[in-house]
Amino acid sequence: MTNACSGSEVLEQVGRRLNTRISVAHITGALLALASGALTSANIRGQRGFGWVDLIIVAIYLPLAVLLAVWSFSRLVKRVTTWLFEERPPTAGEQRSTLALPWYLAAGSMLGWLGAAVIWSVITSATHHDAAYTVRVALSILLGGLTACGLTYLLVEWTIRPITARALAGHVPERMIAPGVRTKLLLSWAVGADVFLLMIGLSFVGRPADEPPSAASIWFIIVAGLAAGSLVLYVASRSLVSPLLELRRAVGRVQRGDVDIKLDVDDGGELGLLQAGFNQMVVGLRERRTLQDLFGRHVGEEVARQALEQGDVALGGERREVGVIFVDVIGSTSLAQSRPPEAVVDLLNQFFATVVQVVAAEGGWVNKFEGDGALCVFGAPVSQDDFAVRALRAARILRRELLGLAAANPELDAAIGVSAGSVVAGNIGDQRRYEYTVIGTPVNEAARLTDEAKHRLGRVLASEEAVSRGGPEATSWQVSGELRLRGIGEPVLVYEPTGGVEIRHPVR
Repeated sequence: MTNACSGSEVLEQVGRRLNTRISVAHITGALLALASGALTSANIRGQRGFGWVDLIIVAIYLPLAVLLAVWSFSRLVKRVTTWLFEERPPTAGEQRSTLALPWYLAAGSMLGWLGAAVIWSVITSATHHDAAYTVRVALSILLGGLTACGLTYLLVEWTIRPITARALAGHVPERMIAPGVRTKLLLSWAVGADVFLLMIGLSFVGRPADEPPSAASIWFIIVAGLAAGSLVLYVASRSLVSPLLELRRAVGRVQRGDVDIKLDVDDGGELGLLQAGFNQMVVGLRERRTLQDLFGRHVGEEVARQALEQGDVALGGERREVGVIFVDVIGSTSLAQSRPPEAVVDLLNQFFATVVQVVAAEGGWVNKFEGDGALCVFGAPVSQDDFAVRALRAARILRRELLGLAAANPELDAAIGVSAGSVVAGNIGDQRRYEYTVIGTPVNEAARLTDEAKHRLGRVLASEEAVSRGGPEATSWQVSGELRLRGIGEPVLVYEPTGGVEIRHPVR
């Protein structure tokens, strides 16, 4: 939310919350100090407790101290966060100072409480109180100050998270630059439990042995400790649990496949390092997804999936029975001369998109693009019993689709050759650069049939081997004649699609 706001707007919002929460922390400390001073000195014969003078001093000193603290703290926050007001990334020093703000404000708060302890010590001594009473009052004030300062640290650390997130947006240090979880938990324990245990002990300081503290005083301190301890632990747990819940939600999104996510790093301790580590992990996953997508586009989805599943890809091949389609544009040279290069590339992309769509719909894949031609394979790398059926049907459908494309682009024409048989399929090349391909007579035969199909009106020829393995699809093909193909010794009986046969889409 804060990322949509300007730096000055963030400072204004955070500043208002800081003023309120710091005031609450110090008022809480003052009430605790008053209660401690009154209760620890109660029930002592001849001991004067709090009087009107004490209350008047509290009424004057506390508002002045709070106002002075708010004013000085506001100046400190503005000075430390100048980079945010100027809408620029912080320097390394400014980043450290920003993350140290909770300590600065907590330590500055303690100065006011030390001043209060000194003032009250002087007043109680001047009003003829004994040394034990003076010590109890001074220590009560310091205990109230410790509580106020602890609360100040926890509340400020929680409140300035939007600023912390911006400070760490550009660069997250590799090491913690702010107190971690252990420090926060220890501080919470000290403020929420230790202070009240010390108050109980303080009740016995300088007290006659025959005048123990009243049960009511002890129970009041215990109840106050439970209430204050719960408040402190709530603030501490909120500051720790909220980032973890956000992280858990983000992990859930990644598990569902959403890697377009980034967490705000709003903590300088272990939680911040965890948030930054999550962001780095997601970047890696995003890059891997992109590489997988590019890999799949280059080599085919099935080849990419097989390579990822196997991990360590070995060079070499294996015998496979496959169907092969070779499709090639006719007159590509004249096409290049009649159109601008950009228009030629756009037209070829439409042509190849049609080839990929039709072949993929039949369960095949485009093994490679060769200039203005494409080699398509059925039955490798994933075996298919009906590879010839798929190849023959894809060739007929492809011819129909290309005729539709040629209707809008009369210069575009293509020939198709179909063959089937045994090939060697596998990874060819070097460990540093290889490709999955098929090698064998069916590949050469499909290419030669394509050359011959360029001289036929139907533009599609299939080998006898492909049609003989075509099952029911063979009825959609008829003998066209016998040809001698370059590079193949024996004459080959070739087939063309029969006219007027319905082309049905495969059931998937």
